Amino acid sequence: MNFPDIQPTSRTFDPGDYPVKAFKAQSGAETRILYGDKRTNMKLALTYTNISDAVAQQFLTHYDAVQGTFQTFGVLTETKSGWSGNADAFSGFPQGNRYRYEGPPQVAQVRPGISTVTVSLIGVL
Repeated sequence: MNFPDIQPTSRTFDPGDYPVKAFKAQSGAETRILYGDKRTNMKLALTYTNISDAVAQQFLTHYDAVQGTFQTFGVLTETKSGWSGNADAFSGFPQGNRYRYEGPPQVAQVRPGISTVTVSLIGVL
């Protein structure tokens, strides 16, 4: 099941880092080993401001459908809409972008029938 295809009001993106292990000797010399050729621990936080409660419910339904933080899912085009940079910025994976929830969606009711939803996702290989 794919993530709801709705354009966010705002987003923050942390591109993660390559898996590196540093070893330090007593002399202070450092050796670093690269353990992979793909970035890991990418994070994408999305905010949907002043959306209807019916649309907010789509995020809660999706969270339940993927069993919370357990299953991975795809993020569609509309989620990336508004970004004018490199189209691959949010994926970084040759097989396409897969994400999982970092935690449950946060829903704040702004007024009756209108809510703001914040979703935090982690990119996975």
